[in-house]
Amino acid sequence: MEDISCDLCGSRRYREIYRMPDTHFHPDEWFSVVECTECGLGFVNPRPTKQEIGKYYPDAFFDSFDEAWHQERYRREARYLADLSRPGARLLDIGCANGDFPRHMREQGWDVAGVEIGGQARQIDDFEIHRCEFPDAPLAESHFDAVTAWAVMEHVHQPSEYFKRAAEVLRPGGRFVFLVPNFSSWGSRYLYREDLPRHLYFFTEETVRRYLESVGLRLVGAEYTNAIYVLRPVNWLRYLCYRFVLKRHLPWAELPERPVAYFARIGREDWIAKLAYVFGNPLTVVDRMLLPLFEAVGPRRLTHGVVVYSAEKT
Repeated sequence: MEDISCDLCGSRRYREIYRMPDTHFHPDEWFSVVECTECGLGFVNPRPTKQEIGKYYPDAFFDSFDEAWHQERYRREARYLADLSRPGARLLDIGCANGDFPRHMREQGWDVAGVEIGGQARQIDDFEIHRCEFPDAPLAESHFDAVTAWAVMEHVHQPSEYFKRAAEVLRPGGRFVFLVPNFSSWGSRYLYREDLPRHLYFFTEETVRRYLESVGLRLVGAEYTNAIYVLRPVNWLRYLCYRFVLKRHLPWAELPERPVAYFARIGREDWIAKLAYVFGNPLTVVDRMLLPLFEAVGPRRLTHGVVVYSAEKT
């Protein structure tokens, strides 16, 4: 584990926002999310080093990319580049995993390349691939029409180096499109919906703009959306009760047991078990019932936990 300074401004002044465990693979290991008091960037601190982080990406993490819904995701992601599409347009996909998004774009006429450092990702031999950190990839400058990073920037140890390298390899007028969690949202900031410690950084529109401007990129779009990935404000009603009624912070330990975990623990999911869960967790049931309404009427910056940013090289 390592203790770090803010990647955006270099400050070592920060405050803890919350602590939570690795809910997927190592539930006995806990991590802290902090916020830089100088610029507002969120990050895990202390965090696993580059040498340690592989432990938190088992084979099962990459197996999920085989699920059918990803094909629809690729179609939705492609829309952010539709106006740039032309024969021979060059695309670089950072964190391409098993290579499926570049293959989808190749079918649309793009000349594709990828970067993937994950050792558990599958072998790729049908297009150019670089098995290294993006800043270290031997890529020509001012070469690509578009660079994409779908749910990648929150995983890397130095986002500043990734922003810098994206600006270098883009041609003038080229586009950098990337998706990251929204640290302004309730789901990310208060409701423990982030995937720690695989998510190492947490961005707001303000910190993204500052990163981009530092490397000569201009923010041209920020879409708060649930269309690609979803980070929903589950337990929003409980959070309101703690904040305005109990007048205190909602800690991880006082979150309700998820229905799937409850049924797995008791070993059945019949109507009696469901009824017992309803009567034992009335606030949770109301929370889930009203969640779609809350997302529909609440400000997107609070209710939508994911943002797709588009930036252009000036």
